[in-house]
Amino acid sequence: MSQVSPQFSDDRTIVIVGGVAGGASAAARARRCNEGASIIMFEKDRYVSFANCGLPYHVGEEIEEREKLIVTTPELFADRFNIDARPRHQVTSIDRANKTVLVKNLETEDVFVQAYDQLILAPGASPIVPSNLPAVENVFTLRNIEDMDQIKQTIDSGLLSGEMKRAVVVGAGFIGLEMVEQLDRRGIYVALVEKDEQVLPPLDFEMAKLIEQELKRHSIELHMGNGIRGIKTEGYRATGVELDNGEVVPADIVILGIGVRPNTELAKACDLELGEMGGIKVNEFMQTSDPSIYAVGDAVEYQHGVLDIAMRVALAGPANRAGRVAGEHAATGNSPAMGPVYGTAIVRVYELGAASTGLSEKLAKRMNRKAKAVIIQGGSHSGYFPGAKPLTLKLVYDPDNGRVLGAQAIGAAGIDKRIDVIATALRFQATVDDLTDLDLAYAPPYGSAKDPVHIAAFAAQNDLRGFSPIVPPNFDLVNKQIVDVRTPQEHEKLPPVGGAVNIEVDNLRDQLRELDPEKPTVVICHSAKRGHIAARILLGHGFSDVSNLTGGMSIRRLYDE
Repeated sequence: MSQVSPQFSDDRTIVIVGGVAGGASAAARARRCNEGASIIMFEKDRYVSFANCGLPYHVGEEIEEREKLIVTTPELFADRFNIDARPRHQVTSIDRANKTVLVKNLETEDVFVQAYDQLILAPGASPIVPSNLPAVENVFTLRNIEDMDQIKQTIDSGLLSGEMKRAVVVGAGFIGLEMVEQLDRRGIYVALVEKDEQVLPPLDFEMAKLIEQELKRHSIELHMGNGIRGIKTEGYRATGVELDNGEVVPADIVILGIGVRPNTELAKACDLELGEMGGIKVNEFMQTSDPSIYAVGDAVEYQHGVLDIAMRVALAGPANRAGRVAGEHAATGNSPAMGPVYGTAIVRVYELGAASTGLSEKLAKRMNRKAKAVIIQGGSHSGYFPGAKPLTLKLVYDPDNGRVLGAQAIGAAGIDKRIDVIATALRFQATVDDLTDLDLAYAPPYGSAKDPVHIAAFAAQNDLRGFSPIVPPNFDLVNKQIVDVRTPQEHEKLPPVGGAVNIEVDNLRDQLRELDPEKPTVVICHSAKRGHIAARILLGHGFSDVSNLTGGMSIRRLYDE
C-alpha cells in the first residue's frame, strides 16, 4: 500500500469538472490529503452534490423533505473543506498543452480561463432520449434536482386539477421501476413499456419474471418486448405513447428511463483515449491517457472483476470509490489503486427487492464465458421464527473450477445481505467450496444455521461433484424419464408439460420397479429440495443418469406463463 505523509501539503491547483458523486468525493478526499492545494469544482447544474438515487422517492413523497436530498452545498464546501465549488459553471473545453480549461458562467454568460496542475473529470452520463421524440412539456427524464422538481410540479398541479390520471414509464431498468412504484404511490395509473422481453434486462429471465409478477399484482400495465415509435401530442403536451406495434398507450405524463450515455464530449475534444465501450479509458489510479487528467463516475470504464475487461458500470458505489482514489492521487501523487467492480446493485419494487452482482447466465453467454447456475429458495431468517420472508437466490459459477461468477436474489427481506456476501466473495475470487465454509452470523431473528448462501453453495458443490447433478429450469425434458416426487395434489395442480411419473419422495424406494434405471432421468419437485433427496436415492440404487431440475416447478412454471 502506498504511503502518504499525513502532513502532506503543497500549493498545486486541482480543478474538478462535475460534482454529485464522483466529483464531490474527489474534492473532499483531495482536501483531506493536501491542505495546501487550491481546489476548484465546476458544476453546470444548480446543485453540486445531491443524492441522485433518492430523486424518485421525493417525486412519490416517500422522502417528504426535498432538502434531505441536498448532500453538500457550496457554502459547506467552502466553510468545512476550503473548496471553491461553483454551480452553474460549465467547462466547455480543455487545453492540455497549456493545462487550462475554458469555463462559462451560465448565469452571467461570462467566459474565463482557469489553469490547473491536475484535472479531474466527473461529467457523468445523460439520459437517452430518442431523436424522433418531440420536445413537449410533459415528457421527462430524471437526472438531477431540476428534473425532479419539474416532474413533481407537473404531477402536483395535475393531481390538483384532476388532469393527472395516467402515466407511461418507458424503460424497465432501476430508475423506471422506481418511478413506476412512486407514480402509483401518488394514485396515478401506470403503464410500463420495455423493448426487452422482460423487466430488469440485466437479470436472468426467471428472476426478472418474479418482479414482473409483483408489478402485475399491483395492477401495473405491462408492455414487454415493445419499444416506442413516437409520442402522440396535442399542442405542447403528450397525450400518449405510440409503441412499435402501433398501439397507443394514453398518458398525461411520460417518464423516459431508457438508459444513459456517457458524457465524453470534453474528453473526445482534447483527444483523451476512449475505451472499447465508449467510456473514458483510465488506469488503476483513474488517470486518463494524459497523466495529469483523471476521470471518474459514469463516463469512465472500470475494470470488471469477473470478466477482466474494462466496462461502463453506471452506479453510485464505483463512482464514489473512484472519486476517492482520484482525489488522493491528484492531491499527492500516490493512492491505493481502484479495485475492480462487479456491478452490484439492488432495487425495491413494492414488497419485493431485486439484487445482483457479477455475471448473470445471459451475460456469461454473451461474453462466451462458461457458466452454470443453481436456484434455491430459502427464508430471510429461520422459518420457525415469526416474520420470515421467502427469498429466491440464484448462484452462477464456473463448471470447470467452481469459481463464483455472480448471483441474483429476489425477496421481501434479506436479499441485500446475501448479495453483499457473494459480492465480497467475488472480490477474493472465491469458489463455491469457499462459500460453503463461510462463518456467517446466526440467530433465529436474523438468519439460519444453514444460510441461503450456504444452501446455494451446497447445491452447486453437489452438482460439480456429480453428487446431485442439476439441469436448468427451462431444460428440454423430451425423451427423458421425468419423476415428479411431489404429492399427487401438487402434481395435479401444476403438472409438468409432457407428463411425468408421480411418485412421492417418501415412497420412492418402494416404487423403484416402476422406473427404468437405464433411461436418462430428471427428478422434479416444487423447489428442488425433495428433488435432491430423490436424486440421491436413485443414484444410490444404480440409476446411471439422474439430474435434479434446479428451482423446481415453482421456477419452471415461469417459462410457461
